[in-house]
Amino acid sequence: MVLVHGLRTSRTMWRAQVEALGIAGHRAVAIDLPGHGRRRSERFTFDGAVRAVADAVDELGRPALVVGMSLGGYVAIAHAARHPEQVAGLVAAGCSTRPADLLVGPWLLAVRVIARLPDAGAGLNQFMVDHTLTATAAADVAAGGLALDVMDDALREMRSATPLADLARVRVPVWLVNGRYDHFRGEERRYLAACRDGRLVVLRGAKHLVSLDAPVAFTRVLLAALMELDAPGPDPAGRTSPSAQAPGPHPADDARGIGHDDDVVPEPREDLRGDLARVSASEVQPVPPEDRP
Repeated sequence: MVLVHGLRTSRTMWRAQVEALGIAGHRAVAIDLPGHGRRRSERFTFDGAVRAVADAVDELGRPALVVGMSLGGYVAIAHAARHPEQVAGLVAAGCSTRPADLLVGPWLLAVRVIARLPDAGAGLNQFMVDHTLTATAAADVAAGGLALDVMDDALREMRSATPLADLARVRVPVWLVNGRYDHFRGEERRYLAACRDGRLVVLRGAKHLVSLDAPVAFTRVLLAALMELDAPGPDPAGRTSPSAQAPGPHPADDARGIGHDDDVVPEPREDLRGDLARVSASEVQPVPPEDRP
């Protein structure tokens, strides 16, 4: 498994997942994208980020389950489309909204205003970290440093991302994972419809950085994905697994809302170091794509 971090963070944001997956007997490699973590001195480009994922999979020597969060999710989607031979499965978290100019433009303007503050926005960033993450999650994020000066490059580069077109090209199983209160959930059903073999998982109580807000539940999704990828072929008796069952219509879909809770996985209460190795796919509630328009 290759884990790709979000904007301004680094490989250290995945500590909980790397630790738990190791306990379960899986090798998980968390990387730094250009402009982040140990690669802070490099300029961020979208193509360079995709190459970083490709290099990590090359080092593993076999196709991987590639997992991306936020910025890393967009990068992981593009990587899966450009390097299909390297990908056994794809988990794209916190990136279910297209980075159109209408979204990126205001963010870019805000970033440039914040950059003019005396501390270049460090205090504001710390305030957000302290008030949106647990102490453990905040420590994991801070361990690799925060790349405050990468925002301008990253947001400009994101305009070249084409997640819907890329998802349509991906032939391996795809898991779209979002927090219940993620502001990047707006087009999750459209993303799902673009997937050839997709599932949607929404974690109750979690926000945008879903792997940090709900580390146990998120790790269980990863373990369930690995189990599904390792499972044998179709059931000879013709039975259909839960991940292949189409959900019924929901009023929120017609309203383009995100208020539905019938496709939500609750955050488990037990310790992250529990017996995650025995998690089964039935412990999550993936929502496969509806009939395509």
